[in-house]
Amino acid sequence: MVAAEIHVPELGESVADATVGRWLKEEGDAVTSGEALVELETDKINFEVEAEQDGVLESISKGEGETVNVGEIIGTIGEGSEADNGAAPAETEEQPQAEAEQPEPEAEEADETSNGHREVEDGAGRASPSVRRLAQEYEVDLSEITGSGSGGRITRDDVERLIRTQSSTAAPEKTETPERDGKGEAPQPAASQDGRANLEERVRVSRRRQTIAQRLVESQQTTAMLTTFNEADMTAVMDLRKRRKEAFQERTGSRLGFMSFFTKAAIGALKAFPKVNAELQDAELVLKKYYDIGVAVSTDEGLVVPVLRDADHKNFAEIEQGITDLATKAREGKLTLDDLRGGTFTITNGGIFGSLVSTPILTLPQVAILGMHKIQERPMVVDGEIVVRPMMYLALSYDHRVIDGAEAVSFLVRIKELIEDPESLLLEG
Repeated sequence: MVAAEIHVPELGESVADATVGRWLKEEGDAVTSGEALVELETDKINFEVEAEQDGVLESISKGEGETVNVGEIIGTIGEGSEADNGAAPAETEEQPQAEAEQPEPEAEEADETSNGHREVEDGAGRASPSVRRLAQEYEVDLSEITGSGSGGRITRDDVERLIRTQSSTAAPEKTETPERDGKGEAPQPAASQDGRANLEERVRVSRRRQTIAQRLVESQQTTAMLTTFNEADMTAVMDLRKRRKEAFQERTGSRLGFMSFFTKAAIGALKAFPKVNAELQDAELVLKKYYDIGVAVSTDEGLVVPVLRDADHKNFAEIEQGITDLATKAREGKLTLDDLRGGTFTITNGGIFGSLVSTPILTLPQVAILGMHKIQERPMVVDGEIVVRPMMYLALSYDHRVIDGAEAVSFLVRIKELIEDPESLLLEG
């Protein structure tokens, strides 16, 4: 059977390359059609490349951290009959002896290649080329390792385990025979960078995290970003939720949260102040008359902003369910490029982490972003009396090139008014 090439698939519109995140299989591993082989990282999402046929992962040509382009070959899958069940190592040891006509040097060469990849015979098992390269990089003797893989094969985990062991014992080896002072006492070693090396860990920054960092810096460098603040009395919304949440959930199947109220309020304010729902393109301002609301979601890979399409056409239940679905997909790594594309205005809720106030950064090319925060009871003066009310600070970061200060303040005041009178959301939102 001819080896099947593993190609980088189409990554979506405007995405030309990806980074190899991690291989889920090692060279020599048996694979089945449809099984995930490698995880690729793009600027927006991670996705898995699956095997298109049964066989053995014959070679890996692109390692973790390397950048690959659409259509590029990153590995091959070959026939698996010769490498099944770990039987090859025992047979390989005897084969050179059976070929009596071959000189010993040639027999050694024959040992080095089998089934399309190089193996190491060390009495404890064998290692794939990628594992062997790792061992060479850290000067690890494979003969010291007992392989934990199938048939005694040495895995990446085996090598990394030995590397950690050697690293932890390396420092004492350098001070086995310290010099002694005139009193016969060994001097105390001074603190050094080498002494702290074992307390440090290097972790590769994911493609998404690099992109997030790049875009945050770009946002601050290319916009005239300012933030204005206000506060909203959440009493009316909380009372409404308390009275209606059980009936709402029974009727719709969705939980009535705060996000639907703020999404409705944002849409009402965006309709009143169209420039906040715009995009600056060179010398033109594109005023958007549709409302695709981005909702910031925190994941293990970093912050993502999936988009709730046509939010102005959705009722409270549809908004709540849509946001829940997007958040679940984000945390399970199942977002598609369509889920992340576009967006006219973004809402981020730092309050779920306990943030009392913050200055959110714009999501380009949008010109404004609303920040929600923690609800906290505070003494407030109402009708000349001091009362305790649940209050939330609101923040609106905006691009001052497009939005004037008075317009930004008025926009945030409008959101405050709608939140404090939630029944008006049925009309305004």
